[in-house]
Amino acid sequence: MSMIVDRRRFLVGAGLAAMAAGLGLPFSFEPAAAQTVEQAKLIAPEASPLPEKALGSATAPVTIIEYASMTCSHCAAFHTGTFPELKKKYIDTGKVRFIFREFPFEPVATAAFMLARCVPEDKYFPMVSTLFETQKTWAYSTDPAAGLLAVAKQAGMSQADFEKCLTDQQLGEKVQESALYANKELGVNATPTFFVNGKKLSGALGMAEWDKELAPLLAGK
Repeated sequence: MSMIVDRRRFLVGAGLAAMAAGLGLPFSFEPAAAQTVEQAKLIAPEASPLPEKALGSATAPVTIIEYASMTCSHCAAFHTGTFPELKKKYIDTGKVRFIFREFPFEPVATAAFMLARCVPEDKYFPMVSTLFETQKTWAYSTDPAAGLLAVAKQAGMSQADFEKCLTDQQLGEKVQESALYANKELGVNATPTFFVNGKKLSGALGMAEWDKELAPLLAGK
């Protein structure tokens, strides 16, 4: 697979330092036909170059792994519409462990993931939720960095922290390594993509579809 190294910088207003966003993400992904994935590949250290971000019991009978892009409108629709109910019904009750992994397609998505990684641990998922909720205000604007700065300030980040986070090249590269591994080893080529106990599902599934998918896995549990 060829990679396009893109170090474009998005300038934020007058006097704000440049935001280094793109650090080598492939802009096209290799398709894969496999519908199930070996558990060993899903939990390999290479699958999550950065510390795992998860919700729910570690002993839950079902594990859902989501690969998402912060600029993906379908991912935003899932997280703002379906996810709260999925969390309440299955994750908070100990039936499902939910693991969230980065799959950025372009520099702005990489930058958004970096910001989520730079907030305190207990603010990671709230930050992800806020980014999805406000996606239209920054992801599709002519000045995405200004929009991201506004979201970061709402999360308590200073402008200095914002700049420091987005110029952390090692962090950006690790965010993108997640996508590279997922595409090559797991067959992920679109977002959102879910793995439910290893079974690959694509698209922003609604609650009726989740209920149908999870019912046989939770029968008698």
